[in-house]
Amino acid sequence: MATIYAWNDQLRLEDADRTALKRFAATDLIPYVCFRIKEYSKIQDEKVPPVDEVPECIQRAAMNRSLDLQGIVNVMNGLFSSGRISFNEYNPWTGTIYLSVRTPAALTDVEKELIDRYLYELIPLGATFEIDYGVPV
Repeated sequence: MATIYAWNDQLRLEDADRTALKRFAATDLIPYVCFRIKEYSKIQDEKVPPVDEVPECIQRAAMNRSLDLQGIVNVMNGLFSSGRISFNEYNPWTGTIYLSVRTPAALTDVEKELIDRYLYELIPLGATFEIDYGVPV
């Protein structure tokens, strides 16, 4: 289950917009995820934690509606000074994307957390991901 918080230019969600979003979620998003549509103002009531800042290239890519899996990998690789992230496989039954990260030296927990946060922003709603950090190359 996932929640979509939506609003218009007055930070409200009209009934017609809610209906259109429900239809969009049911027909165009991941079919095995049940989407709830709520007004933006519910974010505070439901204590949704604020999103930490992410690099501008991640923000732009996350807003790109035509970004595909290779595009996600390319964006992530643009953040590495050395090392690569690569796609291994996709399980359509679970919606899980399997990725590998290979770097010359072992990554710290903070670096792994940043990779997770950036991928979370880029991976489509309803999909999940697992990363194999493997052995440094």
